[in-house]
Amino acid sequence: MEEDRTTGVNTPDAEQSPAERPALRALLSYARPHRGILLTVLALTLAGSAAGLAQPLVIQSVLAKLMTGEGLREDILLLTGLLLASIGLTWLQSWLSERTAERVVLQVRRGLIARLIRLRTAELDRTEPGGLTTRVTSDSTLVQHAATGGLIQLVDGSIHLLATIVLMGIVSLPLLGITSAVLVVVGIAMGVVMPRIKRVTTEAQTSVGEIGAALDRSLGAARTVKANGGEAKETERATEAATRAYRAGLKGARYHALIAVLAGLIVQASFLAVIGFGGALVAMGTLELAALIGFLLYLFNLGGPVLSLVGGTTALQQGLGALARIEEVRSMAAEDDVDGTPPAPSGPPPAVTVDGLTFGYEGRTPVLHGTSFVAPAGKVTAIVGPSGSGKTTVFSLIQRFYDTEGGRILLDDTDIRSLGRAELRRRIAYVEQDSPMLAGTLRENLLYSAPDASDEAVADVLRRTLLDGFVASLPDGLDTAVGARGLALSGGERQRLAIARALLRRPQVLLLDEVTAHLDGLSETALRRTVEEAARNCTVLLIAHRLSTVTTADRLVLFENGRVSDHGRHEELLERSALYQDLTATQLTAGPAVATAGAH
Repeated sequence: MEEDRTTGVNTPDAEQSPAERPALRALLSYARPHRGILLTVLALTLAGSAAGLAQPLVIQSVLAKLMTGEGLREDILLLTGLLLASIGLTWLQSWLSERTAERVVLQVRRGLIARLIRLRTAELDRTEPGGLTTRVTSDSTLVQHAATGGLIQLVDGSIHLLATIVLMGIVSLPLLGITSAVLVVVGIAMGVVMPRIKRVTTEAQTSVGEIGAALDRSLGAARTVKANGGEAKETERATEAATRAYRAGLKGARYHALIAVLAGLIVQASFLAVIGFGGALVAMGTLELAALIGFLLYLFNLGGPVLSLVGGTTALQQGLGALARIEEVRSMAAEDDVDGTPPAPSGPPPAVTVDGLTFGYEGRTPVLHGTSFVAPAGKVTAIVGPSGSGKTTVFSLIQRFYDTEGGRILLDDTDIRSLGRAELRRRIAYVEQDSPMLAGTLRENLLYSAPDASDEAVADVLRRTLLDGFVASLPDGLDTAVGARGLALSGGERQRLAIARALLRRPQVLLLDEVTAHLDGLSETALRRTVEEAARNCTVLLIAHRLSTVTTADRLVLFENGRVSDHGRHEELLERSALYQDLTATQLTAGPAVATAGAH
């Protein structure tokens, strides 16, 4: 358990939770760090309830003294004091309760955020991002109310109800018997309704998550949606999810309305029964009128603890429904070795050995079938082959985005599975094919993995990637915003920025996944020189579809159907490999032709 030094909020370690925990115990785990203040709130709540319970007794005494003509000064002062105490205690416990509730929701969200960001790639592949984010936003709020107000309401309502019943019995046991019969009947009805609230809450929150997932899908690919006229289709998809949430919300509203009716029925039915039976007892002279009035005051007061029990039970059921979704996240596999800041790697660049890799994505046929090759240290190794032959998958395995099903990957003689992911990824820089950017400025993206880089180092990588002139032309320079997902930049600018970011961290191994896809001829030539220069200090593996990129590589590895079919230099493969001949005649030559046309 870790405590935030600024807020004093304890947050459970994201890795502490077992895959399955009883829901109520999981809920109590969120309340446990705040048990001191929650017990204080409970004590204040009970004190306020006691002040309220004492008032009917004083009023009964006042009525009795009015009939006998005794003095009322002490009783009036006592009644006023009880009223003021009740108001003050209610305000104080309400403030402390709300403050604690906000701390609980911060605790829940911090734990969820830490878990979500560290989820393994395979978990993210099978789960919609929008559905995950609603666990942090709306679900956590329901847990907040259940873990604080709901639990306090349940305890206070139970004790308050018990104390009220005891005092009612002291005033009149016959009238208590009539009231208890009504309480039992209505309590049975509420016991049938309450469990259904949890199911409805889970259904509603799942639908809300589907809305987020549908919007994330369409907004994340807004240009694709607009270019293909998909606005109506995406609107319908999100609207269907909203409609499901609406229907689930209506079910919940019906149950809440029914509970409100039952709560009101307790007071109304009891009142009618007590008035009828109590009036008869007064008429027969077996019950004093002051006692009947006192009992009626307690009866009216009974509504408070009943509403507390109803509210607490409702909040608890809603919280348990939301908690089930939160616990799903906490049971997902996460990377537990990515925290900390490993030291910068030292020593010469390593050779990368891929030895007998087998791997398949979940629910799909295997991609790699015993793949093996060696990327020599300090050299440029180009990986070529048809689409879908497993090239990018190998890069993902080198980064340990996924773990291999068979085989191994070595950096020199070190199996990467013996390294923590933080250390491994500190030694490797990876430039993705689409070169995504994070919302923020050029500087923030450039320094993302090398925040301590000097101004001289930044200027150097900007020059080497031909970004120096582009940055100089911007009014705000490196402080220019890149827009959501970097869409304010062209594809070539994003790629060059991603390459500059990778070079700035001075890796031992540099992975480049089709980084020339959006570059013109001039930029591609400059990049080729940059890669050759980088190979003096690191081992470079690149996936390429352009002939001009691979011909200068020190070594080519030819992939076919998840296996290495051949390897060597460009001239060697061109002479002996029919597949490579086909690639050079079609796929590999298409890139330069397009680039040349673009240059003109």
